[in-house]
Amino acid sequence: MMDIHKILDKLPHRYPFLMVDRVLEIDKNVRIRALKNVTINEPFFQGHFPTRPVMPGVLMLEALAQAAALLAFDAMGEGADENSVYYFVGIDGARFKRPVEPGDQLILDVQMDRNKAGIYKFNAQAFVGEELAVSAQIMCTVRKVA
Repeated sequence: MMDIHKILDKLPHRYPFLMVDRVLEIDKNVRIRALKNVTINEPFFQGHFPTRPVMPGVLMLEALAQAAALLAFDAMGEGADENSVYYFVGIDGARFKRPVEPGDQLILDVQMDRNKAGIYKFNAQAFVGEELAVSAQIMCTVRKVA
């Protein structure tokens, strides 16, 4: 388990772009399950869409990438610092299966596929309850930006 305070220690993201509220479980170098509470107070709902708010798909992918970052930092035994940035390198096979709306809890399930030459590849899925909302293969890397 990792609460919001530990997440803030590990990730450089802050409001309104922090997309992980809690880590439910983490298996080092293997898998992470995390939670994103989706509330009507999210700033993107004002315009996406005013009459029927739906979480943008790219933000669901961002939530998965942030969960993947937590898994990668756990594997490295560290967190982000002012000289490191965790970047998306690629997204393959993204599929959106159901809309995510205010009041939903997005369960982020990310499994590490491989880590080669500092490029991490993950199989990622997000669920609302038992329903698959999005799935994708994502690749990320950590780079020093001093």
